[in-house]
Amino acid sequence: MPIPVVDNVRLDVRKLIERFGSDGTEPSRGAIRDIGEHRGDIRITIQTDKLPEIVRFLRDDPELEYKFFSECLGVDYSTWKHPRTVPERFEVVYNLVSLRHFSRIFLKVAVNDGQEVPSLTPIFPGANWPEREVYDMYGIRFAGHPEMVRILTPPGWVGHPLRKEFPLGGERVDFPGGTQGPAVGEVQMPYAGDSWEGKTGSEDVGGR
Repeated sequence: MPIPVVDNVRLDVRKLIERFGSDGTEPSRGAIRDIGEHRGDIRITIQTDKLPEIVRFLRDDPELEYKFFSECLGVDYSTWKHPRTVPERFEVVYNLVSLRHFSRIFLKVAVNDGQEVPSLTPIFPGANWPEREVYDMYGIRFAGHPEMVRILTPPGWVGHPLRKEFPLGGERVDFPGGTQGPAVGEVQMPYAGDSWEGKTGSEDVGGR
């Protein structure tokens, strides 16, 4: 059954506003920073430190039952030129699914470089590897994670590949039909890291 709508407001949004929103007198005390909707998907930006509490509420409320952790992902807005609702450089986006209503809700937290996000592994053990991936690709650390180490890049890799300042590089790509695309390292300056052959582009810059 679809999630109920009360006075044109989804039940989950209404409950979050009632429980975690500001009463209007002290806006800074509210945990909800912004609520948006795009093509039927609800996106709620919340205070970072309130993330575990809000996720537990969504999971345990008998009328909502957001009990499936679908994914979390990172976004780097350092080169974004369009208006945003929060000023921080990075956002971590959580995709939760209600097993009662088969609906999704997207929670977002915003952090700057060096700030940590509370780990959701005590609430959803399945958050373990997605949080490690966000750390590996963006350098965002998750406080309380049981093993905050890289998961995709090899040990000793330098930098975080999905940050906007990270230079491009890599191996030639094989396309269907026997054609090859050039390695980006042939047209860009190589970066200090490893490829599968221990090199980036055409020269060894990793010192190994």
